[in-house]
Amino acid sequence: MNKTITDIIKIKSDPPNIFKRIYSVWFRHYRVYTKNLISNGFPVFLEPLFFLVAIGMGLGKYILNMEGVNYLSYVASGVLISPAMYTASFENTFGTYIRLEFDKIYDGMLSSSITARDLIIGEILFSGTKGMFFTSCVLLIISLFGLVQMPLAILTVLIGFLTGLMFSALALIVTSFVTNINHFNFYFTGFLTPLFFFSGIIFPISDLPDNIEWLAYVLPLSHPIDIARAICLNKFSFSLVYNFLYIIVFILIAGFFAVKRLEKRLID
Repeated sequence: MNKTITDIIKIKSDPPNIFKRIYSVWFRHYRVYTKNLISNGFPVFLEPLFFLVAIGMGLGKYILNMEGVNYLSYVASGVLISPAMYTASFENTFGTYIRLEFDKIYDGMLSSSITARDLIIGEILFSGTKGMFFTSCVLLIISLFGLVQMPLAILTVLIGFLTGLMFSALALIVTSFVTNINHFNFYFTGFLTPLFFFSGIIFPISDLPDNIEWLAYVLPLSHPIDIARAICLNKFSFSLVYNFLYIIVFILIAGFFAVKRLEKRLID
């Protein structure tokens, strides 16, 4: 039976609460993404594993230990986090831009009770979920080879979630400035790739020159890697409190600017 005009007016005047609105954005992305889960997730899942195998077969023959642990375990504990960074970055650069400029999906969503702020927060939470999922997938594989301390290493999936939130918010800020989809290549090649190599995945940040080492700790990826490695290898220190605080503050600040920047663009 069709809704009456009175029912429609009631829905408009009494919209769902903010949690339901944000969840609806998250659930919409979840439904779309899982329709092609294998083609969407397989490349992101395999890339860190190929890297880990290559390092193990190559550098692993020459570097037996790093900071007192097996080198392959050292690399594995860092590779856990990189899929969360890449999948969140792809989702909220190319993915968000296509939904915004080409598919015009946000126009329909904003015509409902969902606000621009709900939409952006839902986007960030969905990318955090993807980060957690891919961290879990990589963790499952490397745990089969005994490269991490189980069951403690299961906690790294939460770090994957936080990493997804960080890079989702950062990617949304970048997207808010981009007017041509090809410009994202500068972000991936000029920013994310150096982060991967100089944030402690392959070798300790302390081995970098002094004038570069401080920069690695200013940038975001090194902090979730430090926490994930401590969890995987059961090597905890008080400095991890700083890493965790950095992540929380980064999410809040980047998320604030992502909302402000994109809210204006979505409304305009």
